[in-house]
Amino acid sequence: MNTASTPLSSPPTASPPNPSPGMPGFGALVLLIVGTLWLGMAYGVRHGALFLVGGALGISLYHAAFGFTSAWRVFIMDGRGRGLRVQMILLAIAVVLFFPALANGVLWGQEVRGLVAPAGVGVIVGAFMFGIGMQLGGGCASGTLFTAGGGNARMLVTLLFFVIGSVLATVHFDWWVALPSLPPLSLVSSVGPVWGIAISLALFAAIAAFTMAWEKRRHGSLETAPPASRHGASRLLRGPWPLVLGAVALAVLNFATLALAGRPWGITSAFALWGAKGALMLGIDPTAWAYWQAPANATALAQSVFADVTSVMDFGIIGGAMLAAALAGKFAPSLDIPMRSVLAAVVGGLLLGYGARVAYGCNIGAYFSGIASGSLHGWVWLVAAFAGNMVGVKLRPFFFFERKVLSRADG
Repeated sequence: MNTASTPLSSPPTASPPNPSPGMPGFGALVLLIVGTLWLGMAYGVRHGALFLVGGALGISLYHAAFGFTSAWRVFIMDGRGRGLRVQMILLAIAVVLFFPALANGVLWGQEVRGLVAPAGVGVIVGAFMFGIGMQLGGGCASGTLFTAGGGNARMLVTLLFFVIGSVLATVHFDWWVALPSLPPLSLVSSVGPVWGIAISLALFAAIAAFTMAWEKRRHGSLETAPPASRHGASRLLRGPWPLVLGAVALAVLNFATLALAGRPWGITSAFALWGAKGALMLGIDPTAWAYWQAPANATALAQSVFADVTSVMDFGIIGGAMLAAALAGKFAPSLDIPMRSVLAAVVGGLLLGYGARVAYGCNIGAYFSGIASGSLHGWVWLVAAFAGNMVGVKLRPFFFFERKVLSRADG
C-alpha cells in the first residue's frame, strides 16, 4: 500500500461511495458528447476532438489517481518512489513518441512544434513558487482540474485563486522575461531525435535508479502496488487503474494533442485568459499589460474562451473527471472544509498561478510537455519545482492536521 501523509479533509477518492453514476454521470456524459459536437460544428473537427481528448485526460487522471503532488510529497516525507518512477515511465514514452515527430516538423499532415522556452531566472523562481503551491493548494495544474471535476469542493477554491494568481503574473510578465536567461534550447534540434531520446532515457533511468536505492535504504524493499478492488472491464470503466496504465494513457493522449493542435498539452495559459476576461468584467483593462499585447494573447482575449484550445481541453478534463468520479461512485461534493485548509488553498492557488506564468508552464506545460519536447527549461523546472515542494511539505503542518494514512495518490 502507499503510505502518505494526507490532510483529514478527504481527496475525491475518499468520498462516501455512491452505488450508481446518477445525474452527475449522465450530465457529464451529455456535456462531453454535446460539447464535442457543438465545438466541432462551430470551430472545426479538430477543436471538437481536442475537447474529447480533454475528457479522456480527465478520466485517465481520475481513474489512475495520477498525482504529481502526492508522488513528490511521499518521496520527500517517506522515501517511497513508486510515483516518481511511474512519472519517468510517462516521460520515457512521451519522448519516444514526440522526438521523431518534432524533428520531422509534420505529424499526419499537421505542422507540429514543441513547447520550448528560455531557461532562466523566471523559470527557477516561478517553478519554486509553483512547487510550494502544489503542497499548500493540494494539487498541481492537472490535479486541481481533475479533483475539482471529481467533486472536491476545496479544489474549487484552489482553482479560483490559481486563476487570480495567473492573471496577476501577466501584469509583471515583461519584467520577468527581461531577467537573465539562456535562449530556448531543445535536445531535438541540438543533438537530433535519436541521441535526444538516448540522453533522455538515460536521465530517466538514473532518476528511477536513485529513487529505488533511496527507498531500499529507507525501507529495505520497494513499495508494491495495492491490490485492485475491481478487475477486467469493470476496473477499466470504474477504476481504480494501475498507475502505469495512467502513464501510458496520458503520454498517448498528449501525443494526440500534438497531432490535433500542433503543439503538446498545456493547461495554465487558459487560467490567465479566464482571469483577464474576469478583469474586463470588473472594469479593469488588461490590454495595457505587455503580456496581452502579444498577437496570440491579444487574439485569445478578443475571442470567446471556446475558441481557445487550452480552455476547451481544460473544460474537457473537468467533464471527464466528473464522469469518472460518477462511474466510480465517488462524486459526493462536501462544503465542510476547515478554515485552515481554505487558507492553504488560497495561498497555494496564488503561488500556483503566479509561478506557472513566469515559469512558462506548470507540471504539464513545462515539466511533462517541456521535457517531452526536449526543452532544457523543462529540466530546470523539475529541479526548481522539486525544491519548492520540499519547502511546501515543511509548511503543510501550519495548515493541515495530518496523520499517516493508507491512500492512493491525490493531485
